[in-house]
Parts: sequence; C-alpha cells; structure tokens
Amino acid sequence: MNLNDLTRNFIKNEGKTQPKDITAYIQALKETLNTLSPKTQADHKRIEIAKEHLHEVRRGVRRIQQRVQMLEEQVKILEESKDG
Repeated sequence: MNLNDLTRNFIKNEGKTQPKDITAYIQALKETLNTLSPKTQADHKRIEIAKEHLHEVRRGVRRIQQRVQMLEEQVKILEESKDG
C-alpha cells in the first residue's frame, strides 16, 4: 500500500469514526503517520516534519485547554461573588 492509497483510505474513512475531542484526533493522526512507510528520502523527511508539527499542535492544545480551565474557574468565582 503506497502513500496515495493510505491517504485516500484515510479521507474516505474520516467521517466514519468521530473522536470525542481534539486529543483523539491528534492521536489518530499520530497513529496514521506512524503507519506510513515512505519510499523516498523526501517522503521520509515530510513525514518527520509532519510528526514534529503534530507534536507542536499537541503542546498548543494542552496550553489552550489549561487556559480554558483556568478561565472557567475564574468565571465560576465571579459568578459566585456576584450572587453572594
């Protein structure tokens, strides 16, 4: 199975499974990248770059999730102080 076939299958099956959150999407992409077997050095390099980008996306998502949680806590505190 070549890269084109894998990509085509991924795109066709993309709507069939719906992960619950962004981390599940990231994990699915990571698993897909790990199953690819590049035929050329250029393909290998592209996959490695995609893995690095995915790692940075994962870090960014983690930071955003932490920020959202902090903001939700602040809103909760403000609502409690408003009611009290």
